[in-house]
Amino acid sequence: MNKNICALAAAVGSALLAAAAPAMADINVGISVCATGPGASLGIPEKNTVALFPTMIAGEKVNYIVLDDATDATQATKNARKFVSENNVDLIIGSSSVPPALAIAEVANESKTPQLSMSPIELAGDKNKWVFRTPQHNAVMAQALAEHMKANKVKTIGFIGYTDGYGEGWLKEMSKAAADAGMSVSVVERFNRTDTSVTGQVLRLVGAKPDVILVAASGTPSALPQLALLERGYKGQIYQTHGTATREFMRVGGKAVDGTILPVGPVVVAAQLPDSHPSKKLGLEYTRLYEEKYGAGSLSSFGAYAQDAYRIFAAAVPVALKKGKPGTPEFRLALRDAIESEKEIAGTQGVFNMTAGDHFGHDARSRVLVRVEKGDWKLINAQ
Repeated sequence: MNKNICALAAAVGSALLAAAAPAMADINVGISVCATGPGASLGIPEKNTVALFPTMIAGEKVNYIVLDDATDATQATKNARKFVSENNVDLIIGSSSVPPALAIAEVANESKTPQLSMSPIELAGDKNKWVFRTPQHNAVMAQALAEHMKANKVKTIGFIGYTDGYGEGWLKEMSKAAADAGMSVSVVERFNRTDTSVTGQVLRLVGAKPDVILVAASGTPSALPQLALLERGYKGQIYQTHGTATREFMRVGGKAVDGTILPVGPVVVAAQLPDSHPSKKLGLEYTRLYEEKYGAGSLSSFGAYAQDAYRIFAAAVPVALKKGKPGTPEFRLALRDAIESEKEIAGTQGVFNMTAGDHFGHDARSRVLVRVEKGDWKLINAQ
């Protein structure tokens, strides 16, 4: 009898202890990607990468809710509002392209939910608090191009880029980097992501006879101006931006894009990096995991932006858990603060050191220059 009473008392005591210390709620992450539309060559590898994410961080279960925004800002807004109102997410990752990423940023700021954008969006200072980025800032990449151009005695640069924030951002940073290096952007043309012809723009570019031309676009549409330039007989060096670092660009461009020079994240040529590079080991491991699942040669630098979003998130979670429970405003604020304050977060695309004034967090370790050679990337130099 006494044994039964003791057993009952022990059971009741255990139940009370469990009730006094309830388990944490799951951590929910909303992810909006351009799985369809003009940005699909960026969004598909990012979506694929999410399938590789661990579902436990610091002992807590993590749920990933993935939606396609079709490279459309309106749909991205709907996705973000769904994440916030229905899924009660603690973090939003996305999107793959500038217009939908900017749309998500509006919701992130409004709802005070941290965002890790996989596109290098530019925001006014008061709109920056909740928004971080995994891609390199255009200024970091433009500087690398300017250094290469200067070393090759370039004086004038022709520019053709998207009409949206990506193209305008690159025009701003390339103009500054060029001026600092004693060069100038002498002719500027623009085109839309959905355009099927750039004949008029290319004729004006070729007629201006710049020493080199930079195409500021992303994904497969970036091949359009380059192919048109070559068809019109342009013989100068053509540069592209890190938005072009996809196998699809080389597939669409074929032999015509051999010789193209562009800045990319280290993961693109991880095997060619010196052993001392901080991203080599992580880049090789990510490449192995991705290609084991999706096939040899399937790696894309854009998938790596998603991988680095996970690495930043995973570094911040243990810190945030000390200050709040998942699903609460306190946890979201703590997560935001941890993303901003954690230092030397190594990723596949470089090393992240966010600050209150810099929500990109990259330095020269995040860029290398490559040349397209026979349908592959060839390292020119590594920082």
